[in-house]
Amino acid sequence: MNMLKKAGVLLAAAVISAGMLAGCSKNDQPKIEVSGMEDLANLKIGVQSGTTGEDIAKENSSDAANNVKGYRSGMDAALALKAGNIDCIILDELPAQSIVAENDTLTIFDPQLEAEEYAIAVRKDDTALLEAVNASLANMKQTGTYDTLLDTLASSSWKELEDKSAGNTEVIKMGTNAEFPPFEFLDGTDVVGFDIAMCREIAADSGKKLEVTNMAFDGLIMALQSGNIDMIAAGMTVTEERLEEVSFSDPYFTSKQVIILRK
Repeated sequence: MNMLKKAGVLLAAAVISAGMLAGCSKNDQPKIEVSGMEDLANLKIGVQSGTTGEDIAKENSSDAANNVKGYRSGMDAALALKAGNIDCIILDELPAQSIVAENDTLTIFDPQLEAEEYAIAVRKDDTALLEAVNASLANMKQTGTYDTLLDTLASSSWKELEDKSAGNTEVIKMGTNAEFPPFEFLDGTDVVGFDIAMCREIAADSGKKLEVTNMAFDGLIMALQSGNIDMIAAGMTVTEERLEEVSFSDPYFTSKQVIILRK
């Protein structure tokens, strides 16, 4: 399955979380022209801390220590962009689209970077959980459950999704960062989104109940290694550096990094 072809169906669930940005920009901010990654060298770049977007920003900045600015979320970075505190943002494609969809002063430039694969992270010694996660992912794709999750979220009816894990007593703890719509975001105090729906299916297949812990993205791997959570599902890209610290499941989504600019 080509996951990029499925990407557009997730946007509907994310638009609501982007609306808070409307009307927050200054009208006198200069337009920044970007036609390639080389144009980022002397710009102030906003990123979500701990992400691959941050790594890419540092690689392409001539003064990363001063010009790459980390934020708690893409939304926070977008507010800084609209205020003129930074010149651009490097962010994953779908969260970027959800922000720009509700803000006509922002636009996306696609630098055609290499595709990235999202996967679920577990502790290196937890081979049993890794095998269970992979088996559940394969079953969801084979039975059509994966496509159903995408379609349900696209219609904004994720609230109606049955939590098949709810009746179980034994708990599996999932860590995430609910600042990454449509994969994970807040609805009131509830953490919702594609990753949560997917991991409920995984927990149910193991006869367990899913418990979601929301925390900063750059603290997720430490929480996993310390045993505070059992797995991570947070739109996390598989990288060589992360593979030194955790084990990753089979990929469940393909994405890429894009650049958000003021129009």
